[in-house]
Amino acid sequence: MTNGEVALLGIRHHGPGSARAVAAALAQWRPDAVLIEGPAEADAVVHLAAEKDLVPPVALLAHAVDDPAKAAFWPYAEFSPEWVAIRHAVDHDLPVRFIDLPAGYGFAPFTDADADADADDADDHAADGAGPDELPTDPLALLAEAAGHDDPERWWEDVVEHRTPGADALAPFAAVAEAMGALRAEGLGESRRDQLREAHMRQQIRAARRAGHRRIAVVCGAFHVPALETMPTVAHDRALLAGLPKKVRVDITWIPWTHRRLSQATGYGAGVQSPGWYHHLFTAVGDPVPRWLTRAAELLRAEDHPVSSAHVIEAVRLAETLAVLRGRPLAGLTETLDAVRAVLCEGSDVALELVRERLVVGDALGEVPDAAPAVPLQRDLARLQRSLRLKPAAAPRDLDLDLRKDTDAARSRLLHRLRLLGVEWGVPARSSVNSTGTFRESWRLCWQPEFAVRIAEAAQWGTTVEEAAVNKAVGTARAAVELAELTGLVETCLLAGLSGALPAVMRVLADCAALDTDVAHLAGALPALVRALRYGDVRGTERGALAGAAAGLAERVCVGLPPACVGLDAESAAAMRARIDEVHGAIALLDPAASGTDTDTGTDTGGLAERWAAALRSLARREPTAGPATGAPGLLRGRAVRLLLDDDRLDSEEAGRRLRLVLSVANSPAEAAGWVEGFLTGGGALLLHDPRLLALLDEWLGGVSGEVFTDVLPLLRRTFAGLEAGVRTTIGGRVAAGPLGAAPAAPEAVGELDPDRADAAVPVLAVLLGVGPKIPRQRAGRNT
Repeated sequence: MTNGEVALLGIRHHGPGSARAVAAALAQWRPDAVLIEGPAEADAVVHLAAEKDLVPPVALLAHAVDDPAKAAFWPYAEFSPEWVAIRHAVDHDLPVRFIDLPAGYGFAPFTDADADADADDADDHAADGAGPDELPTDPLALLAEAAGHDDPERWWEDVVEHRTPGADALAPFAAVAEAMGALRAEGLGESRRDQLREAHMRQQIRAARRAGHRRIAVVCGAFHVPALETMPTVAHDRALLAGLPKKVRVDITWIPWTHRRLSQATGYGAGVQSPGWYHHLFTAVGDPVPRWLTRAAELLRAEDHPVSSAHVIEAVRLAETLAVLRGRPLAGLTETLDAVRAVLCEGSDVALELVRERLVVGDALGEVPDAAPAVPLQRDLARLQRSLRLKPAAAPRDLDLDLRKDTDAARSRLLHRLRLLGVEWGVPARSSVNSTGTFRESWRLCWQPEFAVRIAEAAQWGTTVEEAAVNKAVGTARAAVELAELTGLVETCLLAGLSGALPAVMRVLADCAALDTDVAHLAGALPALVRALRYGDVRGTERGALAGAAAGLAERVCVGLPPACVGLDAESAAAMRARIDEVHGAIALLDPAASGTDTDTGTDTGGLAERWAAALRSLARREPTAGPATGAPGLLRGRAVRLLLDDDRLDSEEAGRRLRLVLSVANSPAEAAGWVEGFLTGGGALLLHDPRLLALLDEWLGGVSGEVFTDVLPLLRRTFAGLEAGVRTTIGGRVAAGPLGAAPAAPEAVGELDPDRADAAVPVLAVLLGVGPKIPRQRAGRNT
């Protein structure tokens, strides 16, 4: 409403109906200045709204200069009333000011008295503003209830969002102000922080008057309008603001935002559940429902759902009919989605969820011009994104990299460096290319607005991505307390190409490894080091020091493993089994041929594979002699036997002998079941290849008592559940077929081989295998 020279336009944040009403009111009122609820520091960057490269959704980001983790956002979409007011001001060359409390006060600690006063509503009013739907008691809910509606969102949509501005564009704001005045007269939701913010707004309105402006438009949350209509004395407001804490230094800029982020209940004015739908309501010309349903049909057709134009017509009719039945002036989102589910999706909630994700919420990502203030690290990242053709996008997408290509290798280094800095723009994913080579990498990319804060935090480490990552890696290494953390950091440095950080990290690693005597820690650290060695050929990294450190860790694991496995409880034994499997694979990579020397680095591994096999043999013999605490758990002993068997360092006859001993009555059933679990984990095909093992297991199970069988059943079910489905089926068939232990029947004898016919197939096989010259098609057919 107006108050002399001031028009108070009370709005709902991110409301398309409010945005249209603000546009109409500004066009009618023709103000000479526009004041907007928002952080006062934003005056320095509001002029960028005139840039064509500033495309909503965007947000104001304010963060404390000395502590970038203290940050707040003020998001604006195209349908936000504040953004409409900003655009009106810049398009008409009007002064525009932000009149809320400076963000610097929001980051400063309040006094004890202020803290006590705000204790009940600290979670409801952040430094990023508050709208009527954020209050402890929702005023919209009370107004809707007074109007006879049980859904405040639907009531607001009916009376505001679906309303077309009339001849008097200011009339709706007068009605909203009257309703909010009645609520505030009851003392609803007014906090100490609200009082401070409103006092500051009133001071800014007075300042605009003193500056000579005669027609001032104020765009603010509807809840604040009553406090700005009847202005107390200047002395009153000054007394209120005198209790503010010391203001923190703040930097502010524009950053891209997303519709998906707007759908979350955080940020300026909380969130809206359907930003994509609201954007459509604000931008669509004419009846929005048919146009939106047409878009939904196009989306579903693109995903191979059979949707025709007739479906769209029927969906429009159903949405309109539902609106009439429910007493609504127009079909809203609820009616439209009901029509989509029933007609376009044929009752499928899966297809409906696709429509919700893409159209109701949406994946829109805003754009910000290069002229926007940014820390040097952000500018370097933007430069790398352009040069590597990696444009940030809000919608998740997969990226497959071939590290043999320079551009893909540079992309990989950038993504790994950003992860080290806490910017999870890319997350490693399963490759869509069927390749196990180390030159392949797959990522899932998804840009989040919060990354702007993390980049500002990471700016303390350097002005470029590489410099910041190097310094962060060195700082992390010096603060690390566990060996596995350091070896993982070494792997990250190699993946990220941080050769400048490796020497310092390796020094810390060597010192930590020399002092750590826990075999479990050493075993947990070794795999990461060995994996890092595999990247040398593709990434061109120096591997000498790394290979030496890995070999040293492996030696210590070989020596210390058997005694470290004695007396472990079930939980510790399961963790150690996982580490033994990882170390086994790591040593196979470290010393694949047991030659004793790494030919790439010249490091003498001295038959490391043989010493690891000796350690496994020693572990397999660590049987309890006077209780469980005197030997290694059956789980680990069975695992050691299985690993030796897989590496052909133990024959199946010896494995069967050990299984027979374990399953004898001298051992407890629980110990035997643990041994079987360790032995079979990772594949049960050996039970099919050697029927004697299966017969031993079957005989043992048939001989245990019912009570004991109940005790060991969970272990055995877990063991066999981990086997391949085909193996389980075949084992079941053999057990059901009859006595076990006999070798499978030999295949029927075939006739004597015909040399002439065999020789005739040789040229064709050579072509198929790529080892011979191509032969004419007709000759190949005749020979076959």
